[in-house]
Amino acid sequence: MLYELTTLSCPPLTEGAVAKAACEWMAQGPGQLLGVWRSEIGDLFQVKLLRGFETAQALEDERRRVLMAKEPFGVTDPSIRVNTESYRRFAFLSDISPASFGNFYEFRTYFLKPGGLTPTLASWQNALAPINEYTSHLVLNMYALDGPPRITHIWGFSSLEERGRLRARYYAEGLWPPKDAPAQVATAKTMICLPEPYSPLR
Repeated sequence: MLYELTTLSCPPLTEGAVAKAACEWMAQGPGQLLGVWRSEIGDLFQVKLLRGFETAQALEDERRRVLMAKEPFGVTDPSIRVNTESYRRFAFLSDISPASFGNFYEFRTYFLKPGGLTPTLASWQNALAPINEYTSHLVLNMYALDGPPRITHIWGFSSLEERGRLRARYYAEGLWPPKDAPAQVATAKTMICLPEPYSPLR
């Protein structure tokens, strides 16, 4: 499965209406809606939409529909910025389906140094075998098919306290981050988001 992550940057306090309009628009096209979130910590007034596509052709067809649409994602306000990214999941991870991971989702993007993807994949595969108490919170990790080389991983936690406790423990015990993976990172950014009540991932 291929994934599309769309970010809508909205005027203040319009995230709910923007998210609902986007979902209505997406329902008319291909792809499976997997998650709808609004940003809480980081860049504010953003809506994030995650969709899955069974084939590259389906993703390409939808990308063309977005490009040709008069109001893509139901956007009627010209001040709203739309950013759409295409990804492929790490091959050793399973595709995701609707589930409950908690009230707080973290989106972490690592921009990689040239040639950094192959060693990053190897490091993550080793670190995730077997899954432990911390890594069970990993929703998805995927690498970009467009733009600069980067990976985006999504984590779900019941609380920020749970996230902090697990990260502190696994860092202290040397079980995280994946060995040699940080050496491949040029820059990074993170954002905490809250799922909408109707989000399949919530």
